Amino acid sequence: MHNLAIVLHQKGEHVTGSDDEIYEPSKTRLTQHGLLPAEMGWFPDKITADLDAVILGMHARPDNSELVRAQALGLKIYSYPEFIYEQSRDKQRVVIAGSHGKTTTTSLILHVLRYFNRKFDHLVGARIEGFDNMVKLSDDAPVIVIEGDEYFSSPIDRQPKFLHYHHHIALMSGIAWDHINVYPEFEAYVDQFELLAEATPKGGTLIFDETDDVVSVICKKERFDVQALGYGIHPHVIREGHTFLLTPTGQEVPVQVFGEHNMKNLNGARLVLEKLGIEDDMFYEAVASFRGAANRLERLGENAQTVVFRDFAHAPSKLEATTEAVKAQFPDRRLVACVELHTFSSLNKYFLDQYLNRFDAADVPVVYYSPETIAHKKLTPIEPHDVVDAFGNPRLQVFTDNQKLKAFLLAQDWHNANLLLMSSGTFNGLNLPELAKEILG
Repeated sequence: MHNLAIVLHQKGEHVTGSDDEIYEPSKTRLTQHGLLPAEMGWFPDKITADLDAVILGMHARPDNSELVRAQALGLKIYSYPEFIYEQSRDKQRVVIAGSHGKTTTTSLILHVLRYFNRKFDHLVGARIEGFDNMVKLSDDAPVIVIEGDEYFSSPIDRQPKFLHYHHHIALMSGIAWDHINVYPEFEAYVDQFELLAEATPKGGTLIFDETDDVVSVICKKERFDVQALGYGIHPHVIREGHTFLLTPTGQEVPVQVFGEHNMKNLNGARLVLEKLGIEDDMFYEAVASFRGAANRLERLGENAQTVVFRDFAHAPSKLEATTEAVKAQFPDRRLVACVELHTFSSLNKYFLDQYLNRFDAADVPVVYYSPETIAHKKLTPIEPHDVVDAFGNPRLQVFTDNQKLKAFLLAQDWHNANLLLMSSGTFNGLNLPELAKEILG
């Protein structure tokens, strides 16, 4: 939301906003653009009839006093995705969807388009090197590339966000159950992706991960005048901790991302870019300089014996793919991997057994969670033995105190060993860059 506020401000729109809490980096960035509210909270008296529109974030409550006031005045109320669509009606719309891989795939597409100085708008869920903002909306770009989320659009619109974008080209990566608070059954979750595929227009393109059984069933269905293109793992080789793509012409292209999941992300992005006029030789030229998106196998530091990685992985499929990727990239190094259970799904007792055998690639698997977070989310308490049982790994170490976790990590032997820190949170405020410095000496 703060990225959208900034880009509209830069376009010359008069933008105001409100929230009950604003965190970093949003707070600093809004301050830099003169957009930070003078005080936190909700002020319905500031919602007046002369507003052109209200853009509603998905975390507001349906009884929010400002929302109720806007409804009473009959103001135009957009969800975030509805507004993005309104701003891109005349553009070719590319939507990248899936339970995992969509941020990296979207980021890679943007990197390649920028490399060749193409005009494009975008919406992506992470910071990317070379981009000032996670949202761009211009008047002259012919195409917009959108990271499409399956989460609901707003508190008064429970459609998944990606349906509002009305794509011409869609990419669907793997499907693995997530957002249990919105989709309590796996079948309901899968149905959202079925709706996305069905929404592909005549003459449109549906690009999909054919190694995923659920995605294949959805995307291989016969749809009149829709082109379906499947992809798998891009051929590659790993040598001494470095990955090289093997091209159809026999070249070896060094890349800075790794893991079989990223080799699929690369291949899917290649097919999307082909539809946007980027030929294979151009793709391989540009992809070598792609460093990945923020918090996606991001290197916090390294020395001759150890690399410390930070990753956004938290869902079971992401946890498995990320740990397997690091272990495959450095097979001769011991892997200490730590995941924070932080989301509504991951802290839900009903969902916890989805992690069974997903953490087995780590030599030292570690789980951290905060009982205070569970209480804040009003979930049933879980005990460390619940986590061990759910993961099915007797080697699992479980911590509920981040300082004890830190002490455990610092006490490890880091000779010929890597550390992988995975979370969509912050390990309850643990300074990960400082931790990496202490470990690396």
